[in-house]
Amino acid sequence: MSTLRRLLVALAMLASSPALALQPAPPVAPFAATGTVQYAFTPGDRADDMIIAAIAAARREVLVQAFSFTHRRIASALAAARRRGAEVVVLADAEQMRANNSSALRGLVRAGVPVMLDEQHAWAHNKVMVIDGGLDNCAVITGSYNFTSAAQQRNAENVLILRGNAPLCEAYRNNWLRHRAHALPMRR
Repeated sequence: MSTLRRLLVALAMLASSPALALQPAPPVAPFAATGTVQYAFTPGDRADDMIIAAIAAARREVLVQAFSFTHRRIASALAAARRRGAEVVVLADAEQMRANNSSALRGLVRAGVPVMLDEQHAWAHNKVMVIDGGLDNCAVITGSYNFTSAAQQRNAENVLILRGNAPLCEAYRNNWLRHRAHALPMRR
């Protein structure tokens, strides 16, 4: 059988296999003309200060997905947002929490911030904050940056804050809600 024929047979088998069927491309969200992108790279740039300032500007809610969370100043900013009346909820990777026994997350629980543990995935590896989803000035914080002191001081990391793109904020908020649905509350 020729190489071309073998390739065509393999492609036909792939196309007919439901387990191997190609999935549609991920959606593309329009970017509002008024939106902004702020970025930082560590070590060097003050990514933590940028994140803390975004949390300080939150009016209604801050929804967090964290793989590892040990950064005390970011935790303090989240607790302060909660005291101001914003809804603040943290979804964290359960295995990282057990491995690191994060005092920052325990401090958030003591401050009245719900911390939920995601055990459904091998790694809940998201590093995301959705701030004021549903509002015109919403923000999505994402990148490789774990919310840790090591991410700020020792690691090569990146952070993006995407502001003013309501469809993007909604997509990230909906993803957060899907993970929240299967997460379990962290015990003190």
